[in-house]
Amino acid sequence: MVNPTSTTPTPAQDTPVRAGRREWTALGVLMLPLLLVSMDVSVLYFATPAISADLRPSGTQQLWIFDIYGFVLAGLLMTMGALGDRFGSRRLLLTGAAAFGAASVLAAYADSVATLIAARAVLGVGGATLMPSTMALLRTMFTDPAERAKAIGLWSGVMTGGIALGSVMSGVLVEHFWWGSVFLVNLPAMLLLLALGPVLLPESRRTVSGRFDWPSVPLSLAAVLPVVYGLKEIPSEGWHPLYVVSVTVGLLFAALFVHRQRTVAAPLVPLTLLRRRGFTPALVLTLVSAFGMLGSAIYTTQYIQSVLGKSPLSAALWSLLPSVLIGVVGPVTAALVARGADRGRVVAAGFAVSAAGYVLLALTGTDSLWLVLAGAGVLASGAVMVMSQLTDMAMGTAPAERAGTASSLLETATELGGALGMAFLGSVGAAVYRHQMPSDAPGPARETLGGALATAAQLPGRTGEALLTSAREAFTHGMCAAAVTGAVVLVLAAVGAVVSLRRPATERTGTGQPGEERRDADKRPVEQLDPR
Repeated sequence: MVNPTSTTPTPAQDTPVRAGRREWTALGVLMLPLLLVSMDVSVLYFATPAISADLRPSGTQQLWIFDIYGFVLAGLLMTMGALGDRFGSRRLLLTGAAAFGAASVLAAYADSVATLIAARAVLGVGGATLMPSTMALLRTMFTDPAERAKAIGLWSGVMTGGIALGSVMSGVLVEHFWWGSVFLVNLPAMLLLLALGPVLLPESRRTVSGRFDWPSVPLSLAAVLPVVYGLKEIPSEGWHPLYVVSVTVGLLFAALFVHRQRTVAAPLVPLTLLRRRGFTPALVLTLVSAFGMLGSAIYTTQYIQSVLGKSPLSAALWSLLPSVLIGVVGPVTAALVARGADRGRVVAAGFAVSAAGYVLLALTGTDSLWLVLAGAGVLASGAVMVMSQLTDMAMGTAPAERAGTASSLLETATELGGALGMAFLGSVGAAVYRHQMPSDAPGPARETLGGALATAAQLPGRTGEALLTSAREAFTHGMCAAAVTGAVVLVLAAVGAVVSLRRPATERTGTGQPGEERRDADKRPVEQLDPR
């Protein structure tokens, strides 16, 4: 329960103040756990063979070792964002860091499959606390709009680059140590955060009235988890009734969740937040950007490894090249907006850049390494342009006392958009692949490229080579078709960004300042912002 004697923040607390050395040092500390959380999405890529040899998981158990982290993280984001707003983002961050570190040790020394799955689940819980808490603390530390935009640009670059770095890190560590080392690498950063966090990070707790809405927690889990599960399985397994039912059930629970947020006295996610100017468009466009970004990832990684024949570690190292410019794009974009560039047009340009990346992917053949790397790099750069600006806009629009909730909604949109992109674009490519494969090819080879590789290895000489050639050409055609589809979606998103993020007349004529409407809104008492 919140102390009833606590006071509502005053307008002066939201007056922009230039950040000093302490704030920028604290930002560096916050980037470490953020990098590790994003790395944990892909850190098992090269550790899986060693884990399989040591723990001998079944096929289903191996899938759970991979997926439980992302499922738990996606399902708990909204809950953890709301908890941070109520009890303090710094407190939640440090608690999550301790849990993440403890779970990393448990995973590193797991002696059974069940223990490893449980440890990965706890890592997901810790990750769900870290992601919205870091963004909420950025909102507290950087009150100057230009500085906040620069910090969020760095935040976006670290998040995007961490996923690519995780797979390479796991390959290097497993090659020189044992598979548990991919988890122990988390400990130094978490210990540094626990040591420096209480000194450098401010507490961001604000007054939020009413009891915490615990019944909404299982409702949010039931809404998010089935949707993410179904969408992630569809690219590899097809439109199986189980996965369609899973998505449908999740959407039904989502409707129940929204109904409860409209009727309960103290909602987990106040719907007044969605009615603030620009916030809902930012959520929708964030989802579309994640759709494009992760929808391409399922193709580029397979292309480099299975079409070009690179080893897993070599493929991961090549995949790092598109990430080189990512860390620069966010801050540069923020500087453009700070100098007066229209945000809606900048976001639209980002979507156009990502669409251009898809166009490059659509031009690839079966031996186009540099073209694929260029396409992936251009696409990722556009995505960082888009997501850094949308995040900054959403966090600037949201009241400071709801920064954790706002951040969790953005992260949930990212998770759902990524899963939707993999499902939709994966289905497009799979349909083209099956259509392109010879009708007399063995069943597994007609379903997936991986099935074709496994089948060809069992066939003699030229028969196997002919099957491999057909499969690689069919996969490349499927990737090109998916790329064209993705480009069309992103071009439409660019148009939507120009329309939905149009700058108000007061800002276009210079009579208002960016973020002025937010500060005016934040001057109202919290009870007026969310009367429930």
